[in-house]
Amino acid sequence: MKAIKEISGKAYPFGRKNVDTDVVIPAHWLKTISREGLGKGCFETVRKEPGNVFEDEAYKGSPILIAGDNFGCGSSREHAAWALLDMGITAVIAPSYSDIFSGNAFKNGILAVALPQDAIDRLMEVAKTDPITIDLEHQTVTTPFQDRFTFEIDPFRKHCLLNGLDEVGLTMARNTAISSYEDKARDALPFLAKGIAA
Repeated sequence: MKAIKEISGKAYPFGRKNVDTDVVIPAHWLKTISREGLGKGCFETVRKEPGNVFEDEAYKGSPILIAGDNFGCGSSREHAAWALLDMGITAVIAPSYSDIFSGNAFKNGILAVALPQDAIDRLMEVAKTDPITIDLEHQTVTTPFQDRFTFEIDPFRKHCLLNGLDEVGLTMARNTAISSYEDKARDALPFLAKGIAA
């Protein structure tokens, strides 16, 4: 997982509320176990709407998505996070998220920032013309116009995102302690080691 310290750039001023994971990535895209290529299906139904932000060249490649309340509700599909990443989105800013989406986003290296609606409204305006910066270390979202919004994040999630640690990375970081425990267990309980070897 790629470490996140700061995300800066254009943002999609989407703002829609109650966007479920079927809107993020429709069910017919779920026939794959690969994370690659899902960006093409990301927001497929929205992209068919005239004048949508995802087909606007001004926002192409934006690393930030500004969404409305209850983003990622509905199905628990992890493909929604995969699709956002494949599209180049590494942060979402919204007033609230479904718990499952928030967990899937975190486990896949997407920063989900929760800000109040008035901050979202301001960022939606700024995103139409200027970049936005998210500083994870200092937990702030800023604009070129001196706007500064602070956000809360679970300390464990912050640590993992700052250091690019997914579940495998966390386990590997404890390799010395795990090996030491296994050596001691083998010495203290040799009959277990024999059963495992057999």
